[in-house]
Amino acid sequence: MGSMYAATLFLGVQNSSSVQPVVAVERTVFYRERAVGMYSAIPYAFGQVVIEIPYVFVQSAFYGIIVYAMIGFEWTAAKFFCVSQYSGDGTTGLAWTLYGLVASQFGDIQTTLTDEENVEQFLNRYLGFKHDFLGVVAAVIIALPVMFALTFALVIKTFNFQRR
Repeated sequence: MGSMYAATLFLGVQNSSSVQPVVAVERTVFYRERAVGMYSAIPYAFGQVVIEIPYVFVQSAFYGIIVYAMIGFEWTAAKFFCVSQYSGDGTTGLAWTLYGLVASQFGDIQTTLTDEENVEQFLNRYLGFKHDFLGVVAAVIIALPVMFALTFALVIKTFNFQRR
């Protein structure tokens, strides 16, 4: 679980730190072009978000393959897809991401740990993670970046940080 936490946090910080300098430079250009009436804030924010999607998916896929093989997870398409989806952007909701990773990889394992409990029951008792809750986790992980994108669009439309 610690390796999943570290891998997800690293990927999220890497994605965030690589995009912030670009946004800082382009924001100045946006203010200039908005002042002369070239376009409004909503198309700009939409473009900023859409252009990052392929980059995040490719980086997550490559990183996911490496980490998946190093950790030694079970090689099934469904479990690999869950790792790729849940580790895509670890900074949006690290607790939700970790829940999705642990529940998708270990939540369906029936191997007995002790006489009275298997892995699935242990995760449910000790961490409260349920394999059946993965749909909700996936919805939240998709909703958080959408919420952040809408917040970015609202803020870039409302505030101007170049006013004196």
